[in-house]
Amino acid sequence: MSSSSPKAESDRPPSGDRLPEGAASRRLAIDALHRIDTSGAYANLLLPKMLDSCDLSEADRRFVTELVYGTTRMQRACDYLFERYLLSAVEPEVQAALRVGTYQLCYLRTPPHAAVSATVDAIGGKARSLVNAVLRKVADGPVRFPDDATRLSYPDWIVEHMDDYLGQDVARASLEAMNRPASVTVRDDGYVQDAASQAVVAAMGAREGEVIVDLCAAPGGKATALAATGAQVIAADRRSSRVRLIDSNATMLGCELPMMVADGRQPALRPGSIDQVLVDAPCSGLGSLRRRADARWRIEPEAPGRLKELQVELVLSAAELLCPGGVLTYSVCTLGNEEGTQVIEAVRQRRSDLELVAVAADASSHDWQDGGLVSYLPPTETDGMMIARLARST
Repeated sequence: MSSSSPKAESDRPPSGDRLPEGAASRRLAIDALHRIDTSGAYANLLLPKMLDSCDLSEADRRFVTELVYGTTRMQRACDYLFERYLLSAVEPEVQAALRVGTYQLCYLRTPPHAAVSATVDAIGGKARSLVNAVLRKVADGPVRFPDDATRLSYPDWIVEHMDDYLGQDVARASLEAMNRPASVTVRDDGYVQDAASQAVVAAMGAREGEVIVDLCAAPGGKATALAATGAQVIAADRRSSRVRLIDSNATMLGCELPMMVADGRQPALRPGSIDQVLVDAPCSGLGSLRRRADARWRIEPEAPGRLKELQVELVLSAAELLCPGGVLTYSVCTLGNEEGTQVIEAVRQRRSDLELVAVAADASSHDWQDGGLVSYLPPTETDGMMIARLARST
C-alpha cells in the first residue's frame, strides 16, 4: 500500500555508482513497476522500450521480464505477504522494491541471501534498512493467505465472475492457469496466434470462393487465416490505425486482403450479400489475462455489461449482411454470462430467423456451455474463448 507523497530521491542508488552484480536487473524491474503503478504505463508497452535502452545481458533481460510480468500478476499476493510486516505506508518506489523481493522469495524460490541482498543493493538511502528487514521477515514467514482472491492475486470481482460462470473448481483452475506465462503457438505460415483464436477460424469451415466479412478484424490474424482457405475475405475495422495494422500483417504474410475502415455497426456493405460474417467482438478480455500482466487491475467490473450492449449491436448488424443460408460466427476472448450467453439470447429474441448451429471443435479442448456456445478454457493452455454460430434461415 503506497502513500501519496512524492518519491524520495534517496531511494535510488547514486547514479555514478556501478551497481553490484545482480542489482542492475532488480533496479530496472523496480523502475518499470514504479512507472506502471504511478503513471499508468502498460507493462507490455513500457518494458520492451526499457530493455532496448539498457546494456543488460540476454539472461538478465529475461530475468527482468519475469520479474516485471510475474510481480505485476501476483501484485495482490505479494502485497499481502510483505504488508503484514509494515507499520505504515511506504513510498511507491519502496513498495515496488518490496514486491520484487517478495516475488523472488515466494514465487521464483530465489535463495533468500541472493533475493534480499540484490534487491537491497538496487535501492538507496534510508529505504535500504527497511527493505532488508521486511524481506528477511518475508523469507522466514509463512506463505498463507486469507482467501483465494488474494492467493491467486485477482480482484474479488473477477474471482466471483468466474465462479458464477464456470463453477468454483473450474474457475480456480482457469485463474491458476492465467497466472502462468502464455505459451507460443505458431501457424504453418509463421504467424503467432493462440490456439483458441485458430479454433475460431477452424469452426467457420471456410470454403474457396465464399465471400466472408471479418467485421472487427484487427490485427488481422483471423482474416489472413480465412483468406488462406481461398475464400474472398473483406477485413474491416473502425479505425484507420487498426486497418493499417491488418495491412502490415497481411503484407508480412504475402496475403492479398481487401480492407475497409468501417464501424461494424454500420458497415458500407450490401445487406443479404455475404456467405459468412465473423464478429470477433471487442470484449472485456477476461479470457486472455495471461497475455497482459496488468489487465486484471485495469478491467472495470462494469466492463462485461457495458460491452454486452456493443456486442449485441455488432451481431445484429452482421446478421443483416447474411444471404439466406449464410452463417454468422461470434467470438470473444472472455468468459462469462453477460458477454456470450446473454448476447446470443438478446440477438435471437430480435432475430427469429437465426438458428444456432453446431460449432466444430475438438471435444478434448473445450467445455460446452449453455446456449449453444463452445468455451475454450485456460487450463487447456489456450486463451479463454467463447464461440457461437448462427445461421440465417433460407
